[in-house]
Amino acid sequence: MKSLGLDRWALSTSIIAVLLAGCGGSQPSVGAPGAMPQSQAIARTGIVADHVLPAWSYRVLHSFGSGTDGSSPQASLLYVSGMLYGTTAAGGGGYCGFGGSYCGTVFSLTLNGAEKVLHSFGRGKDGWLVQAGLVRVNGKFYGTTVSSQAYCGSRNGHRVFCNGTVFSISKTGVEKVLNNFGNKPGEAASPWASLVYVGGLLYGTTAGGGASGGGTAFSVTTSGETRVLHSFCTAGADGCGPVAGLIDVNGTLYGTTPRGGRYGVAHNGNDGTFFSITTTGKARTLHSFGKGYDGYSPKASLINVNGILYGTTAYGGAHGYGTVFSITTSGKYKILYSFGSSGSPCCDGQNPWAGLIDVNGTLYGTTAGGGALGVGTVFSVTTSGVEKVLHNFGNVGDGYGPYSALVDVNGMLYGTTECGGTYNSCIVGGTVFALRP
Repeated sequence: MKSLGLDRWALSTSIIAVLLAGCGGSQPSVGAPGAMPQSQAIARTGIVADHVLPAWSYRVLHSFGSGTDGSSPQASLLYVSGMLYGTTAAGGGGYCGFGGSYCGTVFSLTLNGAEKVLHSFGRGKDGWLVQAGLVRVNGKFYGTTVSSQAYCGSRNGHRVFCNGTVFSISKTGVEKVLNNFGNKPGEAASPWASLVYVGGLLYGTTAGGGASGGGTAFSVTTSGETRVLHSFCTAGADGCGPVAGLIDVNGTLYGTTPRGGRYGVAHNGNDGTFFSITTTGKARTLHSFGKGYDGYSPKASLINVNGILYGTTAYGGAHGYGTVFSITTSGKYKILYSFGSSGSPCCDGQNPWAGLIDVNGTLYGTTAGGGALGVGTVFSVTTSGVEKVLHNFGNVGDGYGPYSALVDVNGMLYGTTECGGTYNSCIVGGTVFALRP
């Protein structure tokens, strides 16, 4: 497991079991190409180096971790009418055990950095552990939680918790659980990704559950009626354990899995696939990651730029530290850039867990590791593969370990880091930042 996100995974051992069940494998071992930076990278946090952009270029808008504030944001922000809306995986005023409040929040933030917690998860039969961002439908926000505090039946005479939720929330913070994912065989379990709204329905993926326990694609109405469309990891070159959201291209959904596929044993099972699925559930594997110097283990949603899809892999490529790639809807695949070309840890980014955004034909993204201080970057890359590091995380008061895609608001990029900020931690910390490229 990657050390920058160690606190993220330590929140629930049951979640780790869900991700590994039926899908195989572990991440690259410590020190291997593609492995996330270890403790020495965190130890470097706080070093003021000559890699800082001018003050006007980058700014921390908000540091999480004060009181009942949220902490450890890992999802992309949503911009609506002058405000940013987002989620945190931990923190807030709810209680989920583990010695403190680690349930997560929904928050709003002005572009000047004034933050307000709209909802704290973990109260009553609420969900908890929010890895996904929000989607807006008809004035309401919809999202998912990985775990739930509601009970879904019993096993061996003991009540068992449900495996995540779909929820709605208003701008004023009125939250409602629409669906609790169950524990029965074949049911979807543990959604990590954001939802997408297509033709009156919300669509998403779960990392666990389904016919083989290897994850699902599902649909859900805005009132909570859920249907499993496809079970992953069932046979042949199918993918396993999707943690990325879906994208709609002309009525067909496209996505990735971080495991499985034709080359599913090449990297301890952590190879992955690119797939399409119709809204009625007909799925097709279009590309298997992991062959040769290919990238592998894609963990982020794709974007559509003029009919071509673009994405990232967390590992692999020419140097082992991840890639930016393009792929057509028919599966024609091309690596645009391989991370790690400048050596380790300086100065290229490494291990992009987040997706990309398109701003006037240039792609922008984040890496969770690498860079001048070893704890992540913001980068740009052209569609022809020319990459540039825009910001190196890890200086005093800065965030580090970004796991979410950016959002563009009138030429300013906004994003989150899981760790760092004023409180310089992963368990109690994290930031929202702004950067002008």
